[in-house]
Amino acid sequence: MPGKTFLALQHIACEPPAAFEDELRANDLELVRVELDEGESPPDWREFAGLIVMGGPMGAYEEDSHPWLAAEKRLIGEAAHAGHPVWGVCLGAQLLAASLGARVYPGGAPEVGLLPVEVTAEAAADPVFGAAPPSFPTLQWHGDTFDLPPEAVRLAASPAYPNQAFVFRRAYGLQFHLEVSPELAEEWGAVPAYSESLEAILGPGALDRLVADVAAEAGTTLPLARALFRRWLEQVAGVPTGGSQVGEEAIG
Repeated sequence: MPGKTFLALQHIACEPPAAFEDELRANDLELVRVELDEGESPPDWREFAGLIVMGGPMGAYEEDSHPWLAAEKRLIGEAAHAGHPVWGVCLGAQLLAASLGARVYPGGAPEVGLLPVEVTAEAAADPVFGAAPPSFPTLQWHGDTFDLPPEAVRLAASPAYPNQAFVFRRAYGLQFHLEVSPELAEEWGAVPAYSESLEAILGPGALDRLVADVAAEAGTTLPLARALFRRWLEQVAGVPTGGSQVGEEAIG
């Protein structure tokens, strides 16, 4: 039923909703997962309580290599403009921005590692990010960026990339990852395109260092991921929760 079930769009098997899915399961909410990169077709987004769009190795503008991206962006744009709850992460945030008419393009330099972001002054009035700490660690692993879509509100920024989080109506885009466990980070390192990119940017041994950093910050990032996502469920998607209080201390 729409009030209990969410739709997740994935672009590679090793980038699932992770801690966000943990929060869904803790509250007896269901998840339907669609692997777009494997040729699966998404169902009608209107049948679900919310849309979760995850990351992937491709660029939001690479329709020539991945023709299904065009249809996905139309789907996301329809949902966002209709005021449907959307939660986009990394590539998901870039696809959301593109679907709203913003430009997505390679940034000046890759942003990779456990790095802080800061919430904006505008975030104080937001039902989700208004509860976030002023600054918090995030896993960054991207080379692309995007312009802020028209009518969107910037919610978080980093020194390298000013558009780290934004909201448009009931659609949220997060350039960064909070949901990734150390074990999942190791899975990413097993993807040749990811490991080669990581070593090219950070040098030999980069994966081991990154996994260690993810582990060191997991006590902050994973509870915060669940706490912010829970606020999105409650305040944006209108889904009552109560089965989990993980991360409440992270947002005060």
